[in-house]
Amino acid sequence: MNESITPIASPAAPMGIADALAHGDAVSMSLLGLMAAMSLLSWYFILTKAWGSWVLRRKSQRFEALFWNATDLAEVSHEIQTHGAEEPFAHLASHAIFAREHHARAGHAKLNESGSLADFLTRTMRRVIDEETARLESGLTLLASVASTAPFVGLFGTVWGVFHALMGISTAGAATLDKVAGPVGEALVMTGLGLAVAIPAVLAYNSVTRFNRVYLARLDTFAHDLFAFLTTGQAQAPGAVLPGNVAPLKTA
Repeated sequence: MNESITPIASPAAPMGIADALAHGDAVSMSLLGLMAAMSLLSWYFILTKAWGSWVLRRKSQRFEALFWNATDLAEVSHEIQTHGAEEPFAHLASHAIFAREHHARAGHAKLNESGSLADFLTRTMRRVIDEETARLESGLTLLASVASTAPFVGLFGTVWGVFHALMGISTAGAATLDKVAGPVGEALVMTGLGLAVAIPAVLAYNSVTRFNRVYLARLDTFAHDLFAFLTTGQAQAPGAVLPGNVAPLKTA
């Protein structure tokens, strides 16, 4: 007696990113390309900003130490002329020293030079700090945009994929679990990709924002000390200890 043997169907292969790419339509591929572009831009900003922040912090520390250990302003000016004002501390000191010398030489021939030396120095230094603040914050808008929109782009891709998956299932007339789970799982990949793009952008945005806040606080402190020195000849209030326990600079 011959018994007929019914072949056992092999389980369906698990669906993944490759299957989502293979079965995606024009809209899904466009959304995937958009998220890839957003990820590349954010990671480029993250890497360049991390390197730039490390270099900027080291240069600023070196210049600040050089400034407070210099014997007079001529030595500081020579250092700036030799190596250039490559970072905010040197940029601020360069403009402040030039403003002091210019005001002493030309007085207030123009409207923006009117007032006392303290007023002129205040305007000059505030303008430099505003410029450096804008420079430090460049690129943060892009990072914030990626962090806030990437999850929604991924969610839109998921909704679009689920819609097409359900339309295909209704057309085929098969609504079993194995027929539904695969297409819906492929659609959910888009949400995961959106989160994968957004999370590094959020962490980088918070890190860069904190670095800028701390760095600008140091720059503002340096600006107050520099202003006090250029107007009174004293780096800080009487009895205060200068960085590195050095003596005040000589104005002459």
